[in-house]
Amino acid sequence: MSAPLRDWPLIKEPRLRALMRALDGDQGSTRIVGGAVRNALMGQPASDADLATLFPPPEVIRRAQAAGFKTVPTGIEHGTVTVIVDGQPFEVTTLRRDVETDGRRAVVSFTKDWREDAGRRDFTMNALYCDVGGEVLDVVGGVEDLKAGRVRFIGEAEDRIREDYLRILRFFRFTAWYGKGRPDAEGIKACAKLKAGIATLSAERVWAELKRLLKAPDPTRALLWMRTTEVLQKTLPESWGIDALPRTVAAGAAEGWPPDPLFRLQSILPPHRARIDGMAERLRLSRAEAARLLAWADTPEPDPDMSEAEIARTLYRHGREGVIDRLRHALARELDKDNAEAAAKLRRLEGYVQSWTKPILPVTGKDLVAAGISPGPDVGARLRALEERWIDSGFSLSREALLEM
Repeated sequence: MSAPLRDWPLIKEPRLRALMRALDGDQGSTRIVGGAVRNALMGQPASDADLATLFPPPEVIRRAQAAGFKTVPTGIEHGTVTVIVDGQPFEVTTLRRDVETDGRRAVVSFTKDWREDAGRRDFTMNALYCDVGGEVLDVVGGVEDLKAGRVRFIGEAEDRIREDYLRILRFFRFTAWYGKGRPDAEGIKACAKLKAGIATLSAERVWAELKRLLKAPDPTRALLWMRTTEVLQKTLPESWGIDALPRTVAAGAAEGWPPDPLFRLQSILPPHRARIDGMAERLRLSRAEAARLLAWADTPEPDPDMSEAEIARTLYRHGREGVIDRLRHALARELDKDNAEAAAKLRRLEGYVQSWTKPILPVTGKDLVAAGISPGPDVGARLRALEERWIDSGFSLSREALLEM
């Protein structure tokens, strides 16, 4: 992991090179910044690039338009202009420094000092700049921290957190993705001290950050430190502990399941509808996210010795998604106990679930009315009773048999 990045594929992308040259990138006035550079130094893919420039927004717009590119003033008060090159948008932000912050927003002024711009960013590994030739500018020791797997705040950790309390959660998220060994002591101390600031953040920002953390290859260690500092209790008070998470992560790796934030969240939540409802409202989960968690909570625990007929009845009543989540959590428990026989049975059940097609009740309310039942609530009640008889028969009762009942 070393500079320069002359062979970095992203730096050779024609649209990006054209924009950087239009912004006088040959002179080092415009550089790629942040996550793309970090990932390149780690040998990881980077799909997009944000640019930092010495030029103020009006000059960025003038130079980009002179090169034939469309510009959109997406965040011009904070120095950001979106430049569209052959359909590809790039965010170009003028170097800046914070004048005033309140823990969520900042008032900025523009600067021509790369060190001042780096000083307002969160972690050293995110304050790396790369010019059009692939040379990396590192003014805060980010390259060494990246090599060491050290997530470290720039300057005073408490100062960076007070600028935006979301940085507490970002510290643990970056620890999950890039950290090695024990987290930075000053960072841990600052997060523990200022954790009350999490309450000032919007639900959407908190939930988005939690999802990113839970999607890490193995978020266990980061969540352990969140619990130790009581950040987890402030962020996710509905959690009843993280002891089941290691086996969930291990099973996912063994079975080839992609990292799934909601599935991992289930392993640290109690399957209680009221608690999940409260969490979904507090964090403003999407309807689909809340529905999946509730389906998992409502679905009964599977038994490895269940027959296909039994699992089919569970599927019909609770839906495929909740059943698969329950089966996979059960499989994780059996793998953790090294119970190969039970694990094999659960895999077989999951295979059946994946191929299952939901049957359709062969009678309708209209059929009951035609058979002489008076329209009204009694039709629905009788239809539900017939449906239960049909489910208990293994979906074998015919329309005629049901109507006779």
